[in-house]
Amino acid sequence: MSRAQTERTHLCDALLTVGPEATTLCEGWTAHDLAAHIWLRENEPLASLGNVVPPLKERADARLEQFKQQLQYDELVELIRRGPSRFSAFRLPGADEAANSLEFLIHGMDARRPNGVPEPARDTSYLDWAWNKLVKAAGLLMRGGSVAQVLEREGRPDQFVRVGRGNRIVTVIGRPDELMLYAFGRREAAEVRLVGLDDDIEALAA
Repeated sequence: MSRAQTERTHLCDALLTVGPEATTLCEGWTAHDLAAHIWLRENEPLASLGNVVPPLKERADARLEQFKQQLQYDELVELIRRGPSRFSAFRLPGADEAANSLEFLIHGMDARRPNGVPEPARDTSYLDWAWNKLVKAAGLLMRGGSVAQVLEREGRPDQFVRVGRGNRIVTVIGRPDELMLYAFGRREAAEVRLVGLDDDIEALAA
């Protein structure tokens, strides 16, 4: 299986384990909300634009609630497990891997982390894959701010990526997947260690 297919399986397993009313790391969303978002993103992209285009948020929220009423939670998760529908752009060659591998990794952690569900077993190449993805994505995910951040791979001080400029620097140390969770804005849930001046660390949380 591709990495996206593997993470899709882990995500669906997590959603079924926690149940529809479980809290997630996505503020205000239950696992049912998260599952509906995932399906709509793959199959009705216009319906999920409200997540990135504020004027469309009300319409997107309405469609999400409507869709939740159309299917039982378990049925919805199984649809996600099967992959995008026949006419989805995610069926194009390479699209699933390019657009979904990180998406499903993070959303799987969104479901597992607040509910005490352990991380699934993964192959030996997983951490290297996550690190390579982080190096490419960090600059886009962590733009702005008055404090530069250096993301350092735990146990590998020779592997790091810097985001931001200036003399104020905080080093964030962790496993590649935990650093990815941090970069995606789930900072309180990420198991990382911050090294720097107290004022600079506090500025990151502001």
